[in-house]
Amino acid sequence: MDVDDDVPLILTWDEANSGLFNEEPERTDENGGAGNYDIVNNAVIVTPGPQNHRSQNVSLRQSWEMNYQEAAIYLQEGENNDKFFSHPRNPKALAAYLFAHNHAFYMMELLTGLMLLMLSLCEAPAVPSLRLDVYIHATLELFALVMVAFELCMKLRWLGVHTFIRHKRTMVKLCVLKLQFVEAIVVLIRQTSHMRVTRALRPIFLVDCRYCGAVRRNLRQIFQSLPPFIDILLLLLFFMVIFAILGFCLFSTNKLDPYFNTLENSIVSLFVLLTTANFPDVMMPAYSKNSWSCVFFIVYLSIELYFIMNLLLAVVFDTFNGVEKMKFKSLLLHKRCAIDHAFQLLVSRQRPMGVSLKQFDGLMRFYRPRMSARDRFLTFKALNTPGAQMLSLQDFYKFYEVTGLKWKARRSGEHWFDDLPHTTLIIFKGVNLLVKSKAFQYAMYVVVAVNGVWILVETYTLSGGFSESKFVPWSYIIFLTIYGVEVLLKLGGLGPMAYFSSGWNLFDFSVTVFAFLGLIALAFNMQPFYFIVVLRPLQLLRLFKIKQRYRNVLDTMFELLPRMASLGLTLIIFYYSFAIVGMEFFAGVVYPNCCKVPLISLDGSSTLLTLAVSPLRNSTVADSYRQAPGNTTDLEEGYYYLNNFDNILRSFVTLFELTVVNNWYITMEGVTSMTSHWSRLYFMTFYIVTMVVMTIIVAFILDAFVFRMNYSRKNREAFENSEEENGIIYEVEVSRDEVLATLDFYKQGSPSSVSSLHKVLQAMDRSEHSSLVYQGRRSRTKSDLSMKMYEEEMEEWYAEYSRENRSQLDPTLEPDLDSLISAPQTGPHHVG
Repeated sequence: MDVDDDVPLILTWDEANSGLFNEEPERTDENGGAGNYDIVNNAVIVTPGPQNHRSQNVSLRQSWEMNYQEAAIYLQEGENNDKFFSHPRNPKALAAYLFAHNHAFYMMELLTGLMLLMLSLCEAPAVPSLRLDVYIHATLELFALVMVAFELCMKLRWLGVHTFIRHKRTMVKLCVLKLQFVEAIVVLIRQTSHMRVTRALRPIFLVDCRYCGAVRRNLRQIFQSLPPFIDILLLLLFFMVIFAILGFCLFSTNKLDPYFNTLENSIVSLFVLLTTANFPDVMMPAYSKNSWSCVFFIVYLSIELYFIMNLLLAVVFDTFNGVEKMKFKSLLLHKRCAIDHAFQLLVSRQRPMGVSLKQFDGLMRFYRPRMSARDRFLTFKALNTPGAQMLSLQDFYKFYEVTGLKWKARRSGEHWFDDLPHTTLIIFKGVNLLVKSKAFQYAMYVVVAVNGVWILVETYTLSGGFSESKFVPWSYIIFLTIYGVEVLLKLGGLGPMAYFSSGWNLFDFSVTVFAFLGLIALAFNMQPFYFIVVLRPLQLLRLFKIKQRYRNVLDTMFELLPRMASLGLTLIIFYYSFAIVGMEFFAGVVYPNCCKVPLISLDGSSTLLTLAVSPLRNSTVADSYRQAPGNTTDLEEGYYYLNNFDNILRSFVTLFELTVVNNWYITMEGVTSMTSHWSRLYFMTFYIVTMVVMTIIVAFILDAFVFRMNYSRKNREAFENSEEENGIIYEVEVSRDEVLATLDFYKQGSPSSVSSLHKVLQAMDRSEHSSLVYQGRRSRTKSDLSMKMYEEEMEEWYAEYSRENRSQLDPTLEPDLDSLISAPQTGPHHVG
C-alpha cells in the first residue's frame, strides 16, 4: 500500500470520521445537525450532509489534515505549557480555538488590558494634562470590558461550560469583569466617579493575556514560595511584638521618648527600625538617659535584621531553587506527553512505528506555517536516524530541540576566504591568525585600560561640571581609530557571519559605532546628540572578559534580562494595585505646609503648632513638608509634600521611594497625621508585599548565578573560550537524489512551495558537488542548560513518566519509551 493510502491510527473528532472505515449509521454532531467540517487555510468550514456521500479518498485526506492540525495543537500546548484539558474536542470548539489562538487575538487581549490600566491616568484623581470627562472614560471602560467579555465567550465556546467553570483563573477574571461592569455602568449613569477600590483588580485582565505568561509564572512562583516565607515572617513579627512589649516597659517612663510612650508606637517604631530607616534616632532618647539601653537595640537588630531576615532569604532561596527544578521537570514531562499525543496522531495503521516525511510535512504546515519546504525537509533529516526512512518515537522526542533551528549551507572551506585568490587568501589568513592570537587580545585590553584611565583623568580635571565643548579631543580620535581598526580586522579575519555571531563582538561593534556618532556630533556641533559622547566608558566593560568569573557574571546578567523584565512588570502590577488604593484613600491629603496638629496644653485648650508627629525630634515631619514662601529658594525646604497620591504617576514615584525604604516613615507619618493611625497598615502592608517580591527577585538572581557557576564547572571545556560557544548546532548532509525525490513529493502535493528546494539544486550546481552540508543553529536557552545539568535526574523522570503513563499509551509505544531511558537524547547529527 502506498503512503498516500495509509489510514490514520487514531481518528480525531469522531463527528468528521464516523463513516470512514465502518458502516455505522449517520450521526449528528453536538450542535444537533448532521454535518462535518473541512480545514481550509487554517480555518474550519462546516459542510452539511452525511460523510458517506463523499469519496473515500477525500475523506481520508480530510482525516489526515485534521490529525495534522490536532497534532500541531498538542505540540503548541506542550511548548506553551498549556494544560491538555483545554484541548478542543469538537468542530465547534476547534473553530473557537483557532480564532482565539492567533497573534491578532493575543494583541487584542494585550491592548484591552493595557487600555483598562491606562484609564487611571484620566480618571479622578487624574493627571492634570490627561483628564477626561466622566462620560468619555466610562464609555471607554465599558468598551474595553465588552472586549474582555467577548474574549471569555470565545474561551467558553472551546472549553465548554464544565471545563470553563473548573478553570480558576478564568472564574476570577469573570467575577472581576462582572464587578467592573456594574461599577462602570453606575459611573456612566451618575456622571461622577465614586470610591472605586476595585480598580486595583484591573491588572488581572492584563496578566491573563497570552503575552504575559512570564508574569503569571512569576506570580505562581511567588505564591508557591509564600508558605515558608509566612512561617519565617510570623517568627519575625513574634520577636518584634516581644521586643515592643519589652521596650514599652523599659522606656515608656521617659516622657521625652515619643517612640515607646504607647504599645502601638513601640510596635511601629520597631517595625521601622527593622528597615533601619530611623536608626539611631529611635535609640537616642533612651540612650541619653541610660547608656546600657543600647543593648536592647543591638540585640533586637542582631536577631531581627541580621539573623531572621537573612534566614528569610535563605529559606526563600531554597524553596525557589526547588520550585525552579520542579518547574523544569513539569515542563519537560509536559512536552514529552505532548509529543506522545502528536506521534500517535501522525502514525498510520499500516506503519504504526514511524512518521513519514509526508506526515511530518503535514504537521509542520500547521505548526510552523511560514517554514519553507527546504527547512521542513532539513528538520526531518535532522530528526531522522541515518539510514531510516521514518521517524521513530525516539527520534520524534527531539522535536522541540530541532524545530527552532535556522538553516544555512555550510561553506566548503573552514574560513570565508578559502575560495579567494591565493594572494588575497594569504593576507586574510594572516589577519585571521592575528585577531585570534592572545597577544592581539591582551593588546586591546591594554588599550581599553589606558582609555579608561584617560577618561577618568579628563573627567576629574573638568572644573565647573561637564561642558559641551566644540572641540574634539585628540585622545577621542586616537582611541576611536584603534577601535575602528580592530573592528575592521576582526570582520576581515573572522568574516561577518562569525564576527556577528559573538555577543561580545556585537557589543564592541555597537559601542564603536556610537562612539563614531559621538565624534560626528562633536565635530559638527550637533548639540541634541551630545549625550552619545557619555557612552564612551562602556568600552571598559570589555575588561571583564579577561577573567572567567567576570564572564560568568556578565553572561548571567544578559541571560537574566528577559526574565528580569517580566519580574519588573510583576512589581509594576503590585505598584498599580497599591497606587489605586492609595489614591482612593489619600488623594489630596498631603500638601505643602501640612501636618500641623493641635497641641493640648495643660489647661485643656488646644492650639495649632508645627509638631513632630514622627517619632523623630530633630527631623520632624512638619519640617519635611515645609514649602518656602513665594518664589524664593530655601535650602531647608522639605519637598516631602511632593510624595503624594494625587494621581497615578505621583503614586508610582511615592511607592518607589517606599520600596527603597530610606526615610519612608516620614511619608507614612505625614499621611497618618492628616488621616488616622490606621493608615499605617497600608504602608506596612506595602513594605511586606514588596519585601516578598524583592526577596523572590534576589533569590532568582542567586539561583541563576549559582546555576551558571555549577554549569560552568560541570562543563568546563565548553567555557574555556566563551567566544566559541555558539549555541546549539546540527549538521545535515543532503544529496542531489534526496532533493530530487523530495521535489517530486512536493510537486504532487503543493507545487508552489518548491522554490526553496530548487535553490538547493542551484547551490549544488554552482559548487559542482553532488551533496551539500547544512548547518542548523540556534541560541542556547536556559532549558538547554538545565537539560545538561539534570542529565541523571532526567533519566529517572522519564522512567517515572513511562511507568505512570504506560497503561494510558498505546502498547506499540512502550518499546520506544523503554529504550529512551538508556539512549542519549541527541542524535548523531548534533554537533553543538
